[in-house]
Amino acid sequence: MAKNNLLLRVLEDVANERLHQNQKWGLQRHSYGDWLKILIEEVGEVAQAMQVGENWAKESDASNLYNELIQTAAVAVAIAEQVMEVESS
Repeated sequence: MAKNNLLLRVLEDVANERLHQNQKWGLQRHSYGDWLKILIEEVGEVAQAMQVGENWAKESDASNLYNELIQTAAVAVAIAEQVMEVESS
């Protein structure tokens, strides 16, 4: 049961981040190429956050791994929303 609670908490955080993104930038619709650039930038921040504390890590503003993962997941959800929107029209 504890694992389900973690799953629900993480999914709730992703949903909240999606709402935050919409509030901050409005509804975004991009080409898939532009979405890929955005997603890769977010994945890069995850990679930087994973390296924090390692001897070979560079200085980074991506210091909170959990937050970076949530933001990356939320971008992937935004892309999926657009795909569903296009496929249902």
